[in-house]
Amino acid sequence: MAAVTNADIPVSPTEVRVINRLSESNGTIKIQPAAPADQVSLVQYDASFRDIVGASPTHSLLLSTAGNSNNPFFHEACVFIPEHDELYITSNLLQAVSTANFPTILISRVKLLRTDRLSGDNSVHTVQWAKLRPPPGIDMPNGGVNYKDGILFCAQGSPRSGTGGIYYMPRRTPPVPMVTNFHGRDFNSVNDVVVAKDGSIWFTDPCYGNEQDFRQKPKLPNLVYRFNPENGDLRVVADGFGRPNGICFSPDEDVVYITDTDAFHGDGNKDSTRSATIYAYDVITRGSAPFLANRRVFAYAAVGFPDGIKCDIFGNVYSGCGDGVEVWNPSGTLIGRILVPGGVANFCFGRDGEMFLCAEQSLWRLQLAQSTKGALLGI
Repeated sequence: MAAVTNADIPVSPTEVRVINRLSESNGTIKIQPAAPADQVSLVQYDASFRDIVGASPTHSLLLSTAGNSNNPFFHEACVFIPEHDELYITSNLLQAVSTANFPTILISRVKLLRTDRLSGDNSVHTVQWAKLRPPPGIDMPNGGVNYKDGILFCAQGSPRSGTGGIYYMPRRTPPVPMVTNFHGRDFNSVNDVVVAKDGSIWFTDPCYGNEQDFRQKPKLPNLVYRFNPENGDLRVVADGFGRPNGICFSPDEDVVYITDTDAFHGDGNKDSTRSATIYAYDVITRGSAPFLANRRVFAYAAVGFPDGIKCDIFGNVYSGCGDGVEVWNPSGTLIGRILVPGGVANFCFGRDGEMFLCAEQSLWRLQLAQSTKGALLGI
């Protein structure tokens, strides 16, 4: 597929609205204004959010298909490869051109060309966007994470049995299957993945593939797993979810955060009485192995449901929601919101305080304080 170049990308100052959550008249919580339709903006509820934002936040629209295509190319994964200054992003379902074929998912590779990092200007002035068909084995890719010299992709699988799982995609070599079944039973449709410091791979497995008509009937509950690639040990670490989705560790890996998007079903139906919750677990050791204990509600999304989730190096928790990205401190207090038109499914941190925000038909870059770094890469 032909690559697309977008050059001379403008950078705009980002509005920060400081909001007192309580009405001065009667002490009730105020209804918050909606995000502008054509730009990113920030809402600050707590003074600590100013440290994240910095003195002069900016944003830029790197790519957009609005007006040209309805295809949601910028949906999930959002993996930043610092060695090559590239982003890898998976699309949402793209409709097949023939009724004889199933919908498909493509991977976008976005090359970032910057102004002058040595001068302190980290802005992206040009992007080169290539749409890639997933390599064999990575059927219907969704979430992803940095791994060795490449990426771990979540393959949701196809209608055929024996497909789906976690695949390692090294740079310029064929993908390697890491784990593709639970003791002979196919996974439902693996959604998101994170790698611990000990090298173990943790991932979620909801039933969205079956609900979206490209995956067989589930053979397992909606579970969260831990896989040890050193000895092949695979075990369930958490259950009791409607639809487990995003997963991340706190910077010290003492806590695991998992989002439950049970309020949104794969067939498009929504039920606002179901879970749109971030759960926190303590990571404890029993018999020399990690376990998840003390499940508790960490936060409930203010708008929509929490999808992709990540921490910064200070322990603040970020999750893509219906309004953009909502940000909580480690105590579960909502300290600010990054308002993005149409909301955000997933995102990632880049270099020196930048974030990349996937909004289905749009890919945004947000520049925050240079001290704001993601816990995953710490850059």
